[in-house]
This record gives sequence, C-alpha cells and structure tokens, in this order.
Amino acid sequence: MDQLKPSPANSCPLTPLTFLERAAIAYGEIPSIIYNATTYTWSQTHRRCQQLASSIQSLGIGRGHVVSVVAPNTPAMYELHFAVPMTGAILNTINTRLDARMISVLLQHSESKIVFVDKQFQSNVIQAIKRFPPESQSPTLVLIADNEVSISSNPSSSTTLHFTQNYDDLVEKGDPEFKWVRPESEQDPMTLNYTSGTTSSPKGVVHSHRSIFIITINSLIDWPVPKHPVYLWTLPMFHSNGWSFSWGMAAVGGTNICLRKFDVPLVYHSIRAHSVTHMCGAPVLLNMLSKSNSPTHRLITPVHFLTGGAPPPAAVLLRVESLGFVVSHGYGFTEAAGVVVSCAWKPSWDRFNAEERARLKSRQGVRTIGVTELDVVDTESGKSVNRDGATVGEVVLRGGSMMLGYWKDPAGTSECIKSNGWLYTGDVGVIYPDGYLEIRDRLKDVIVSGGENVCSMEVERVLYGNEAVEEAAVVARPDEFWGETVCAFLSLKGGVLGVEERDVVEFCRERLPHYMVPKTVVFMDELPKTSTGKIQKVALREIAKSLGSSPSRGR
Repeated sequence: MDQLKPSPANSCPLTPLTFLERAAIAYGEIPSIIYNATTYTWSQTHRRCQQLASSIQSLGIGRGHVVSVVAPNTPAMYELHFAVPMTGAILNTINTRLDARMISVLLQHSESKIVFVDKQFQSNVIQAIKRFPPESQSPTLVLIADNEVSISSNPSSSTTLHFTQNYDDLVEKGDPEFKWVRPESEQDPMTLNYTSGTTSSPKGVVHSHRSIFIITINSLIDWPVPKHPVYLWTLPMFHSNGWSFSWGMAAVGGTNICLRKFDVPLVYHSIRAHSVTHMCGAPVLLNMLSKSNSPTHRLITPVHFLTGGAPPPAAVLLRVESLGFVVSHGYGFTEAAGVVVSCAWKPSWDRFNAEERARLKSRQGVRTIGVTELDVVDTESGKSVNRDGATVGEVVLRGGSMMLGYWKDPAGTSECIKSNGWLYTGDVGVIYPDGYLEIRDRLKDVIVSGGENVCSMEVERVLYGNEAVEEAAVVARPDEFWGETVCAFLSLKGGVLGVEERDVVEFCRERLPHYMVPKTVVFMDELPKTSTGKIQKVALREIAKSLGSSPSRGR
C-alpha cells in the first residue's frame, strides 16, 4: 500500500466549474435559464460562459484578480458565477442594497479590476467610483443592459461614458472554444463575499474551489434536490452565491427561473407558469408569502422552500404549509459557504400535533454530510457542554466547506479559525440529548441581567407566540441595578389595536422566568432591517441605549 501515491489522474483539483461542462453534454437541450421572454438551454449557457470568460481574460484578467458584480438575479448574474472563475479570477458579488459609500469601500478593499453593473444600479456604482482617492486606479466598468429596466430619468452621457464595455458585446465577441483556466490547486481562491463589517473594517470571506465544490454537493444531497428541478430565484445570488445553488443547478440539470426582485404576486405567478419545485429565502419571505389570501395562490403541487437564519414562527410555518409549501430549515453562514446544519426530519415526528412539529422544525438540527464535526463548547474552558438542551456554549465547526479566511485580515482569520482546528461561529447554542442543535443567540446578543444569561431568541420565540405580534426583536437596555434588562421591540399585525406594554409583559410572565421577561416594550410600525432583510439589532441597541437606564429595580 505504501507504493500507492496521489497522481494527476486521481488528485485533480475539485471545482464546481466542471458541472457546467457536464451539463452541456448531459442536459444540453434542457432549459437552463428562463427570464421573462428569454430562454437558454444548458448547451447555450455553457457556450455563453466560455465566450464571456474569453472576453474577460482579454481585458487582462487572470489568476488572483478580483472581478465584482452588482446585479440582481438575472441571466448575466448567473453566467458570471461560472465565467469569472473560468479565467482563474475571484468572483465578488456585491449586495445591491448597499449605498454608494459602502460599495466604494468594498471595491477599494477588494482591489477589484472589473465591475459588471446592471443598468438599474449604474448611477450608484458611478457615485461609488467617484469616492475613490484621486491617485487610485479605478476598475473597468461593464454595463449589463436590460430592456426590462426602466429608469425614471435617462442617465446623463457623462454617466454612460464611465462604462467602457458592454456585457452583451463581451459575450458575442468571445471565443466559444475558450479553454477555461483550471485551478492549479483546489485551494485556489474562487469567491470573495463581504459579510458583516464596517466601512473601516470590511470582512471579506474567501472560499476555495474545493469548499464551493463540497458545499454544492452537500446542499443538493441534504435538501434533497432531484434531477431537473425548476428553481425560482427568490434568494439573492449575492447572498453567499445563492447558498451554492447557482452552481448546484448545473450539477442536476435544473432550470433557473430568474427574478429581478421579490414580489409576492409575481412569485405566485412564476410558480404556476413554470411549475416551480424549489426555492430558497429568509424567513421574512415566508411571512410575506403566508399573508396571501388569494385563492389563486394556493399551490397545485408542493413547492420545497429552504429557509435559514432565525426559525420561522410556528404560526407562519402553519400558514405557508397550508398553502402547499414544504418548508425545510437550515443553519449556515458566509464563512461556511452555505447551509451546514439542517433539521433532518424523522418519520416518527409526523404523529405529533402541528405546534410540536413546528417546535421540532425550528431547531437547526444536525451537521450536513459536508461537515466533519460540530460541537457546542464552553466559552471559558473550550470543553464540550452537556447535551441536555439547556447548557449553552459557542457553536464550532470544522469541515471541507469552511472558508480559507478573511481577505487581507490575518488577525480576523485567526480569531475565527483557531489553532485548535475549529471555526468559531460566534453563535450561542445548545445540544439536545438526541444530538440536535438549537441556536439560542449571537454571543454579542446575550443579555446579562443580574448575573443571569438571557438568550434573546428564547424571549423572541415566546413573543412570536402572541397572535397580535408581527415582528419581534429583543436587545439589552442598560439598568443601574441589574446591569442589563430585556427590551422588546414589536410591530403588530395589521388591524390589531389596544395592545399595551403591560399586556405583553403579562403574556411573557406566564411563559418565562421573571428575569427573562421584557422590562421595556417599544412598539414600532416596522422593525429596521439590514440590506439582506434581517432585523437590524445594532439600530435597536442604540434606541434602547438612548432610553437610558431602567427606572425600577423590581423583576
């Protein structure tokens, strides 16, 4: 056995780019992309990506260069997921909801060489480029035209002149026989995605060809996704590359239904028109879909919906499942490239009532097959916590889909990926006796009241159980006696009147230990959201802080 060694034949670098080559042969005539009146097949998509990659390379792009994209879920955005790394370059998809100031910071930090810009966002990107220091080199700008986009005022000629290239021209003039640049090592960087951070310290997550390959296969098997699904793009592709399903659809010969934006009537129309089978999105999208009262929105055939982040409230789950959606709940983050923990459903749970099934489904679950190990460890000792569903600790992971590190930030990388071989998530959770994980909070969101740790998600889960509550978020409010107390921010469902702070407090007192009961309740028309639709707790903390210290000492 000691004579058997790795060789080029058995150790080729793993990369999801090979999925497209195979799709062109195995699924050549199957529709790959449908966007309004435009339809491409997999053979056409393969050809277009090769032509585009050829043209990108002709602009001087090669290994290690960063190419950015500011675009919604359109055919161009999908094609660039293959074409950019086919040149050896690193794909950087930018959140379209960011302002010009933040886009400028990210483009400078990433040292992007080319920026592909959808017509809708051209003005914003131009303003971002104007913020570059005079002595710095500006990236080449490529305009992605779209007849579906109507801009209220025509862009001035000076704005248009910033764009030296046109997307359609690059595709058309490229070489269809282009020999794409294979990674020299499967650890070569492939994607750069910016996650939480500030203008002074942006956090750019770098993933390798290997990690993207592993998370893609992992996601297809775990959901699971069969051959030839019809996938509706309700999850932004800029959000961790659409949780890897941008490449995954090529692996299974799926059909990508592209949408520029999430619109409830349009989503239901697309589901019916194209017989959609799968879609993804944040819990807020489920909430929006569940509010539909139109009889035409009841699904004819089931649609599988994968959601992540905070578990959807039980009431929302029940409503969307009654419409015909089959909801799966997972846990993932940018540093892990996608969903790495999922609530693997057990047949024996089918016998439980709807409320108990919703509670079980709200747990994040068990590690997916692409993850080597998962644990919850004590933040002080680093030892595994008891598997009792009560003892909290930090969630840690290791496996093939973990990031290479943060772009140009070795200190941040070493804080996240420790020398002991684990990636520390910053999430607080518990492990139940059956081995299932439940996330309780972010470390930074834990409220310490009188020496007791209050997990904000536990309080929020109770608040969502109140039929009057539409949205709920809990943060710490300073308190001279207790240190911190629980401050709840609520928005109420339409038409609900007469709910006061004492009603909410009393509701929680019946269901929570007294130290976990909100001492302050703030009602808002709508809770502030981040650019990806998550409730913006940073803003709520500032509001809570501005309220000053809680006046009374009683529990």
